[in-house]
Amino acid sequence: MRQTADTDITALVAGIQWWQLLVAIIVVIVGWVLAHFARRGVRAVFARAPEFAQVYAAPVARMVQYLIIALAIGLGLVALGANVQPLLAVVIIVGVVAVLVLRGTADNFAASVLIQSQHPVVVGDEIQVDAPDGAIIGTVTELNTRAVVLVTADGRTVHVPNAKLLADSVVNHSAHQARRSEVQVRVARAADETLEEVLEALTAAVGAVDGVHTRESVVSLPRAVSPERVIAVVQYWHHPAHGVTVTADVIRALAADFADRGVSAAVTSPAPAAPLTPPDAL
Repeated sequence: MRQTADTDITALVAGIQWWQLLVAIIVVIVGWVLAHFARRGVRAVFARAPEFAQVYAAPVARMVQYLIIALAIGLGLVALGANVQPLLAVVIIVGVVAVLVLRGTADNFAASVLIQSQHPVVVGDEIQVDAPDGAIIGTVTELNTRAVVLVTADGRTVHVPNAKLLADSVVNHSAHQARRSEVQVRVARAADETLEEVLEALTAAVGAVDGVHTRESVVSLPRAVSPERVIAVVQYWHHPAHGVTVTADVIRALAADFADRGVSAAVTSPAPAAPLTPPDAL
C-alpha cells in the first residue's frame, strides 16, 4: 500500500512540467503581493470614510487579504494540473456551516455597519428602546460589532443587539439637541388680574430658570379659567439629558415666585401613564 501511494505521488510530480511549476509560483507570488496591497487599500478606504467605524478596518482588510491568497493558491494548483473540485467542496461545506453557526453574529455585524454608516444613534444620545419589562431609557456609551450599550439614569447597563435595534422602534431623545417638558400650574387669581397677566407671570418665572433654552420660547397655555383660579400648562425646552434637573429647578422657581407675590398655587408634573394592570389592594 505504501509503495503504491509513493508511486502515485512520484507519477504526479513527474507529470508536472517545469513551466507549470513556474506559472504556479508566479501566480502565488503575484497573489501574495496583490493581497498585501489590497489590505492596505481597504484600510485606506476606511480611513477616508469616517462614517464607518474604524474597528471594522482590521478584520475586513485581513479577510480580503486571506481571500486573495486562497484564490492565488487555488489558481496555482490549477496551473499544476491538480483537481481542486474536492477542495472546493470542502470550502463550500465549511462556509455553509460557518454561516449557520455565526448567523446571529453576522446579523449583528451587518446591523452594526448600517448603524455606523447611517447614524440613527451615536455615542452620547439618549434613546428609548423596548425591553421585556417595558421601555428603557438610557444614554449610548458604546457602539460595537455586537450591541449598542446603554447606561440608564439609575446606573444599569443595557446591551441592545444591533439587529434588534434596527428591527424595533427606537425613540431618540437627543437627535434635535433639545426636548420639551411641561408642568401644570393651578394658581389663585386676584379679582382685578387678567388671564394674560397670570400667564405672563408664569412665562417670566420659567424663562429665567438656568437650563431652560432661550432659542425656543416658553409657552404658557390656559387649560381652565374661573374667576378665582387659573389652570395652565407651562411648556419649556431644555437639553435632552437634563429634563429631570431642569424640571425640578422650574418647580422651585415657580414656588419662589408665588411666595414672593403671596399667591396661593400648586405645581405638578404630568401624571404618569396608567399601569396595564391595576395595583393590588392594600
